Amino acid sequence: MTATSVGALHHLELWVPSFTRAESEWGWLLSRLGYETYQEWPNGRSWRRGQTYIVLEESPDLSSRVHERTFPGLNHLAFRAGTEAQVDALAQEASANGWDSLFQDKYPHAGGPGHYAAYLTNSHGFEVELIATE
Repeated sequence: MTATSVGALHHLELWVPSFTRAESEWGWLLSRLGYETYQEWPNGRSWRRGQTYIVLEESPDLSSRVHERTFPGLNHLAFRAGTEAQVDALAQEASANGWDSLFQDKYPHAGGPGHYAAYLTNSHGFEVELIATE
């Protein structure tokens, strides 16, 4: 382990109420962000980019089939999404891939005047923030 990898995110696991739906929605987004399929099993899959991977799983141990981003726990995931034009393209493609815009009336500066981002939510209620970083 190098000093630069200490504290870096290793992986993230999201339990979802419908793997089929999540695979379609998240698979589109993660693929567009440069992630590649890493592991697969019944009712689960992971995508990897570099040393970090993201897992989606419909676990039989789910205690609820509802995710609410405003409850305690995960509110959203934020991804570096390239240029402003790339963020715009993802925001435009999102609705055809199971994602809806949040804060559309403030797009692309819902995070403040110096912050260019798209905020999306999917059919399970998970939110992502796609940030222009280039």
